Amino acid sequence: MVQSKAKTVAEYLDSLPLDRRVEIEAVRRVLLDNLDQGFAEVMQYGMIGYCIPHSIFPDGYHCDPKQPLPFGGLAAQKNACSLYLMPLYMESPLLKWFQAEWKKTGKKLDMGKACIRFKKADDLALDVIAGVLKKVGVQNYIDTYVGLRGEAKAAKPKSPAKGKAKPAAAKASPAKKPAAKKRVR
Repeated sequence: MVQSKAKTVAEYLDSLPLDRRVEIEAVRRVLLDNLDQGFAEVMQYGMIGYCIPHSIFPDGYHCDPKQPLPFGGLAAQKNACSLYLMPLYMESPLLKWFQAEWKKTGKKLDMGKACIRFKKADDLALDVIAGVLKKVGVQNYIDTYVGLRGEAKAAKPKSPAKGKAKPAAAKASPAKKPAAKKRVR
């Protein structure tokens, strides 16, 4: 991954070659138009980041509490662009929905655990990405994150001003491994 040293989103976008900037800006517009109020757009980890700021979730990211809680990212890489959406990694029912909806579009999905790689915004099922964003509100994301961290009770974050109410997505339950069969000799 190529990390930018840009301090602001505008500086990051200005540093991109025109062809990459056009693609990143198209996907960025979908993110900004569909993210729940309360998420913030920042520079994080050398890319455009989308997070829950400390003003809403004071605990921050468990790996580095000085960082706000990451939600996603958008970056121009060496050979392609990447969109990172952590809820797809955290919630298996949401991932299954996402993959099924994407398949219906007929577009190829080039995806890692939380990373969707693309060369052009037209390669993406932008309506499906918008659907994911609409399904995951700030409070739902915090609750899922805290629950997956194994904490007994979610810290009561401050509510974002005039936040949109979002239906809670189904919680992922840990998969049970089938019991190993004993070999009979």
